[in-house]
Amino acid sequence: MSGEEQVLERIERVRRRKPRVREELVTLAHGAGGKATRTLIEAVFLEAFSNPLLAPLADGAVADGLAFTTDSYVVTPLFFPGGDIGDLAVNGTVNDLAMCGARPSYLSAAFVLEEGFPVEDLRRVTASMARAARDAGVPIVTGDTKVVQRGKADGCYITTAGVGTVDPAVRLRASAARPGDAVIVSGPIGEHGVTVMLARGELDIEADLASDTAPLAGLVACLLDACRQGEVRCLRDPTRGGVATVLNEIAGASEAAVVLDEDAVPVRPAVRGACELLGIDPLYVACEGRMIAVVDPGAAPAALDALRAHPLGAGAAVIGRIAQDPPGLVLLRTSFGGTRIVDVLVGDPLPRIC
Repeated sequence: MSGEEQVLERIERVRRRKPRVREELVTLAHGAGGKATRTLIEAVFLEAFSNPLLAPLADGAVADGLAFTTDSYVVTPLFFPGGDIGDLAVNGTVNDLAMCGARPSYLSAAFVLEEGFPVEDLRRVTASMARAARDAGVPIVTGDTKVVQRGKADGCYITTAGVGTVDPAVRLRASAARPGDAVIVSGPIGEHGVTVMLARGELDIEADLASDTAPLAGLVACLLDACRQGEVRCLRDPTRGGVATVLNEIAGASEAAVVLDEDAVPVRPAVRGACELLGIDPLYVACEGRMIAVVDPGAAPAALDALRAHPLGAGAAVIGRIAQDPPGLVLLRTSFGGTRIVDVLVGDPLPRIC
């Protein structure tokens, strides 16, 4: 057995192990979207709540013609260039529904407020949510408010849930990816995560950046209309853990490989420069207004045209392909002509970005 085969066999042995949380206390890494998050979800939540609808661990659940999703937002700072916790909460939930192929219909919003939180800031947040909901065409129809003692929270946390309708002909799932399929990203990556990190003001780095937060339901509708039934295999929005984590999930679910072309991945110079200073790979940085689409190779030209015709998809690009081997892995063909494995990080170098 060659050295490469031994490495792949060792990786496969680790993957076959039953997930187990080794820590006695929850850490920030458990909420960062990487391996620690996945282990926590599978070993605690999935074990307790196991059912067929939950098992895929997708952006939302689809049943009886409906899609349902929920998410919580704890971003810091609450306000950052290009957005705030309010529009982030609306857009994030709308996008999770869109990744299911659903047309978003209604949202709920629940607030956990810390005693002493400025009412004017709350007005800014709710006004932002209202604008985002109007722009997405999805009303906020119910909600809840709780207030905790000073020091027991960090200003404001928001939980949103959403429901939407799904065309029975649309079936999107990560396990549907097949060798030869094209992997498309809808635009430059990493802008949200880097923007939020720089907005914290801890690194004394300045860059002309704004969050990419945006509702993707319209972009998804354009893509689905441009392709025939079944040609769009799956959609994912690369939030926590970034593009690398999403592609690893697709590779694992489909038992195929994802092979990326480093030179084809769109990254704005300001994002690349900030990531180099921080020692972070842009592939692991969160986006909030981008999506990954895996499509039939024959449909890739039409898919790209449809995406690029929409304002939110103007920078769309094919960044890789689905391959047969090695199953379950993401490989990156580097600018220098080599190939390396793109694994999932244990935690996240940029915590609390959504």
